[in-house]
Amino acid sequence: MSFLEVTLSLSKGFLITLQIFGVTLLCSIPLGLVLSFGSMSKFAPFKSLLGHSKHPFLKAVANFRPISFITKLFIWIIRGTPLMIQVILVFYGPGLIFGMKAIPRITAVLIAFIINYSCYFSEIYRGGIESIPRGQYEAGQVLGMTKTQIFFKIVLFQVVKRIVAPMGNEIITLVKDTSLARVIMVVELVQAAQNIVAQKAIIWPLFYIAVFYLLFSGLLTILLNLAEKKLGYYSG
Repeated sequence: MSFLEVTLSLSKGFLITLQIFGVTLLCSIPLGLVLSFGSMSKFAPFKSLLGHSKHPFLKAVANFRPISFITKLFIWIIRGTPLMIQVILVFYGPGLIFGMKAIPRITAVLIAFIINYSCYFSEIYRGGIESIPRGQYEAGQVLGMTKTQIFFKIVLFQVVKRIVAPMGNEIITLVKDTSLARVIMVVELVQAAQNIVAQKAIIWPLFYIAVFYLLFSGLLTILLNLAEKKLGYYSG
């Protein structure tokens, strides 16, 4: 099998890798923001009824925030379990547990990846939002701005500047994590190379795929560095 033939075959697998990467990033970035808002929710339905109670148990009930608790529990479970297990569970779970028809393999991979990375991004967002000094919010209130206006016009750009580096790390990790799609036989880049090795009894395609990953990761690193420099205006 010639070098050109191997390159073309691996390129087809790389397109699947790019699809997983792109769709995951496109969906998990906004979903992660929603989850971060959920984890920071201050909604306490029993506050008005039991807020003045001095009993420790009733006081705990009064301060209980169900949205925040459920969201944090979900994030903890997703971040605390391997992505590979999540991919397998999403693909096989509906059929084995509920007797449902199996969903397409690539769809299962995308669902698992989007949920997983949304949880990781949400914690980055939360850390960035909570790092903004309280005075920034108070300054906006003095100017007569609503909470929404304060967030989008004052806080958001400062948060973006602070989270570029950790977000960049997760994005680079996502590039490599796409290889986990092969556990349910999605033919991404690594699986494409393994198929060639098995069929043609040659080993070098497994080393050749490193070029694809390195070039793509290098391009992303350059873009992320440019974004960080562009946002340097907000570093103060």
